[in-house]
Amino acid sequence: MDSFDYKDGVLYCEDVSVDEIAQRFGTPLYVYSRDTLIDHFARFAKAFEAIDPLVCFSVKALSNMRLLAELGRAGAGIDTVSGGELHRAITAGVDVDRIVFAGVGKSEQELRTAVAAGIRSINVESEAELELLSAIAAEEGRRPRVAIRVNPDVAPGDRTPAKTTTGTRGNKFGVDIEDAADLFERATRDENLEMDGVHIHLGSPIFLPEVYGLGIDRVLALVADLAARGVKVNTINIGGGYAAEYESDSAPSWDDYAAVICPKLQDFVDAGGKVVMEPGRTIAANSASLLTTVLYVKKAGDNNVAVVDAGMSHFVRTAIYGSSHFIWPVKPADGLAPESRDMPEEGPGLTRYDVAGPICESSDYLGKARMLPGLKRGDVLCVFSTGAYGMTMASNYNSQPRPAEVLVDGDDAFLIRRRETYEDLIALEMPDDGRL
Repeated sequence: MDSFDYKDGVLYCEDVSVDEIAQRFGTPLYVYSRDTLIDHFARFAKAFEAIDPLVCFSVKALSNMRLLAELGRAGAGIDTVSGGELHRAITAGVDVDRIVFAGVGKSEQELRTAVAAGIRSINVESEAELELLSAIAAEEGRRPRVAIRVNPDVAPGDRTPAKTTTGTRGNKFGVDIEDAADLFERATRDENLEMDGVHIHLGSPIFLPEVYGLGIDRVLALVADLAARGVKVNTINIGGGYAAEYESDSAPSWDDYAAVICPKLQDFVDAGGKVVMEPGRTIAANSASLLTTVLYVKKAGDNNVAVVDAGMSHFVRTAIYGSSHFIWPVKPADGLAPESRDMPEEGPGLTRYDVAGPICESSDYLGKARMLPGLKRGDVLCVFSTGAYGMTMASNYNSQPRPAEVLVDGDDAFLIRRRETYEDLIALEMPDDGRL
């Protein structure tokens, strides 16, 4: 699952004590395992080797430039959805021919940046965007490679939250599939654009591999329609959304997904086509944990409440998605190491706690009704599987500084993002003369 393991009752990340990391760098703190991140990328790519995809890691899941650079050196491409993410990927040294750029609301400046950079693909999401891109390309004297994002109207399954469903009819993303062939065919006659591919993204996380099969079937039908018109599609980008294990054995394996996806696309690949995939959480989620310190333990009615120094400003998924993350002390009382990442319902030495953050919102909980070893002020808790949509969604709400990030590589731990200060919080608001 990852490289966060208990040894003699103490949590380690690879070969470094997590308690020592917390004492050295403070909390709240994101701690990443390089071994986990790179191993997950390599094993994901291996599962799909039959179709030799370009695996473009999704920056929106995890955007630290040191980690993007590590993935780039391991052979990953990068999936971006904003000019800022594009800037991060390029600055991290990722080959521009392995960078794709999607997003329903790209600004003119973002499109100009993408055209000038010469990235692998700009995935347009409307006819109006295609027209603007053509005009920009003519002005810049460049001919960008383009894919059209199609909405295939495929439901991702009951376990995918409505807030992260992206491929059903009426959703804001992409072009309706019944309009896509005509738009693609017309665009092939635009001398300013190199029409290359079709892109879909169905939502996240998707726990049913057969959902990808349905989406791919609809894309292949579109490709066949275009072929009948004499128009060739060179690339099929099937997007991301592959699930991660937030609890033990809670998601399909990469081989399970590959068993559905690879046979569907094998003929396309054998005919010279290229497949692009955009995994994010499935690679990143288990690469990191969030460390937080218990500030107070109190009673609230019949509930035991552990108030900690990390909340929705630092990690928002539990508040907005109702997501569940395994929580356990890094040095549990009496050495009570967990047997798995499943939530225990009871057990000797365990007490039920609500783990509450410091933010002034009633939704600010990292977990409710959790059975944990007895807690006291100063204990450090580990919130597991926070590498995806953790730091990337952190904010300064309540004027909270964002956490530091630490990378562990074997027996070494070092900062890859320093902790924000109060001065950082107000720096952009201060007049040049320093007077308000």
